[in-house]
Amino acid sequence: MKFIKAFLSIAFTLILIWALQRKFGPVPPLGNFLSPADGFWQNAESKNILPTTHLMLPELTGRVTIKYDENRIPHIFAENEHDLYYAQGYVTATERLWQMDIQTRQAAGRLAEVVGPMALETDRYHRRMGMVYGAEKTLKAMMQEPAVRQMILAYTDGINAYIHRLHPRQYPIEFKMLDYAPEEWKPINCAFLLKLMSETLAGGSNEFAMTNILRRFGAKTTNDLFPDYPMHEDPIIPVGTKWDFKPLPIPHPSASFLGQMNDSVKRAIKEEGIGSNNWAVSGSKTANGYPILANDPHLDLTFPSIWYQIQLSAPSVNVYGVSLPGAPCVILGFNNNISWGITNVDADVLDWYQVKFKDNKKDEYWYNNQWNKTNRRVEVINIRGQEPLYDTVIYTHHGPVVYEDKTKKAAGSHDFVPVGDALRWIAHDESDELMTMYILNRGKNYADYRKALTYFNAPASNFVFASKDNDIAITPNGKYPLKYKDQGKYILDGTDPADDWHGWIPFDQNPTVKNPPRGFVSSANQSSTDPTYPYYINWSFAPYERGKRINDRLTAMQKATVDSMRILQTDTYSIRAQDILPTMLKYVDASKLNQDQLAALNMIKTWDKDFTVNSTGATILGTWWAQLYKMIWSDDFADKSLQNNYPSVDRTEQLLLKEPNSKWFDDIRTPAKETCADIVNQSFKAAVDDLSKKYGKPGKGWRWGLVKKMEIRHLTGQEAFSSGNFESGGTGSTVNALTGGHGPSWRMVVQMGPTVQGYGILPGGESGNPGSFFYDDMLKTWQKGELKELLFLQSTDEMSDRIKTTLTIGSK
Repeated sequence: MKFIKAFLSIAFTLILIWALQRKFGPVPPLGNFLSPADGFWQNAESKNILPTTHLMLPELTGRVTIKYDENRIPHIFAENEHDLYYAQGYVTATERLWQMDIQTRQAAGRLAEVVGPMALETDRYHRRMGMVYGAEKTLKAMMQEPAVRQMILAYTDGINAYIHRLHPRQYPIEFKMLDYAPEEWKPINCAFLLKLMSETLAGGSNEFAMTNILRRFGAKTTNDLFPDYPMHEDPIIPVGTKWDFKPLPIPHPSASFLGQMNDSVKRAIKEEGIGSNNWAVSGSKTANGYPILANDPHLDLTFPSIWYQIQLSAPSVNVYGVSLPGAPCVILGFNNNISWGITNVDADVLDWYQVKFKDNKKDEYWYNNQWNKTNRRVEVINIRGQEPLYDTVIYTHHGPVVYEDKTKKAAGSHDFVPVGDALRWIAHDESDELMTMYILNRGKNYADYRKALTYFNAPASNFVFASKDNDIAITPNGKYPLKYKDQGKYILDGTDPADDWHGWIPFDQNPTVKNPPRGFVSSANQSSTDPTYPYYINWSFAPYERGKRINDRLTAMQKATVDSMRILQTDTYSIRAQDILPTMLKYVDASKLNQDQLAALNMIKTWDKDFTVNSTGATILGTWWAQLYKMIWSDDFADKSLQNNYPSVDRTEQLLLKEPNSKWFDDIRTPAKETCADIVNQSFKAAVDDLSKKYGKPGKGWRWGLVKKMEIRHLTGQEAFSSGNFESGGTGSTVNALTGGHGPSWRMVVQMGPTVQGYGILPGGESGNPGSFFYDDMLKTWQKGELKELLFLQSTDEMSDRIKTTLTIGSK
């Protein structure tokens, strides 16, 4: 018996040792992961860091000094530009290496190399959308500009200098969890980061759904439900702005487009609040007589944070702001002379073209009255644990045919991509956005701002500007295709040259305004202009509410301060509630409500229309409006081919406020004929009943902060590395548009003047290491709506008690 026990014990030990060294599916070898020498224990960091350290990196040509403040924000001082960007690459990699790696893999379609076949369809999608194709062309353009070429190569060398020094025990924990090693950084990775931003901000489309809607309802109804300009609007460029240029001739619509619009077509059967805010106020409206600029780009909130705070200083530049981990320069920020910020334009720069192939071989397609040769690009997708997949993508002159037939498209994946259509997308074109940032980082005045924008193609962005010269400006800027009105609202005819992009809107005819009489400029993703602008940019933009609230507050503001801007960035007052709640309440028949419904009605009648954390009225209206919106449209748009592409919130408000007898209030699934009053009452009762079921009787349990879920998740989705749910105010239509994991990814306010002073905060920290104090040390400040004064040093000799450690780097 002793022998058997000993044998079993030895056998179990051997099996355990064997198991600990093996990888099971996505789970890393636990022996390596748990190893005290090389495992996750090595990723723990102390808050206490040595006050001075020295490092030797032989590729430097001079001396670099990096001063870290109390939030571990680096202030880099270099003797030349090569060393500055080399150090930026090195320092960014020390804090964000895995984030840089995984985001690059996502854009390049290389996730399956790490996690296996579970990511194959994601990789195929990115390859077939032409992300690699576009990045290759962008890299070519960037490398032709000497300043950008030097910057990218130095940045790349700095990243690789850090990677080469790493021992496996020092790998970021995510590499250990996923059991792979970092690879050398390549210059094209910087281009991939830019393409990822284009995908995030300009990579969606509803043309497929809109085409099906057009076929179902016809042109008259479709144009009524999906108008080209909203009822409510407060555009970025102020109404009445004169266009001081002679516009190019507008292309004529194609025959197929005109045919669709004649209403004889055969009747064959996006998330709100993802936006940003920026504005600049003239010195005539501020307390110190100089402009103030504010920016809070709203994106997916993640750990690590999307942005990395940094100061870059060399003889030719001294700039502070946030960078994108994986790309050199400061992207949003300020220097001693100017400040700038960005929001998304949402221009129509992605179109689908129906392709007519000659036969099933798909070697030729019909275009311009003749057969033309297709091209093929083979994408090699490596898959962990399996043989590589060789995926052939067909290209026409428009771009890739993302899914040439149904067999190429996985079930339920990327519904907005039509089968058999070619993609024309601005992200496929050569561009050099980093040159924009290079010039802005060194900018001295308005002329430099305008020069910088000439290099920026995509994603089209609203660039706000302020200078110590007391200039303010805003430009919805990008490389806009020259189109006829509504070209790209529906799928286009790939056989007809009349549906091609017809060149470009000249840069100097992009909408812009400098020093407007009202004393401020602003944007919140709403329409770029009023309808007098002669060119087509898009037919649909974000709802007007955030822009309206910002403009109302800035109009009333006098002697504004940094704190005035901070308060406005965190504003949660609802213009939507102001617009629609009185009418909704007018239709409610209190005599037909039960006790809970009456209590809820009394609560919302006295509500101040503010989506604060403790508001119960916010919860009631948010739930009520969602029910009303769905009840109005879900019956008529039930067909799956319409992809729940309901008419806009603005068009729905127009029904409620101005068209109470509209046929769209009737639920075609019931024998009765419902009216506006019926649907408003039904939706109110349904909303209250739903809230009562989930949160109990009307009262404190209905507080907005409790009901609305908000969490900042780690890029792996690991709960242990995420923030956990926390209470927050705001919603998609308020200035502080916190909703569904989206929100202000960086809040910044810059007071211009003889001495510039910046304030800002990230929803997280500088470190990408969950074991570091600096992983989320700024989160609480961000949650409270506060800003930190940004330490903008003027020289390496300047002293500050906020500097906690100094790293000097030399070549010997």
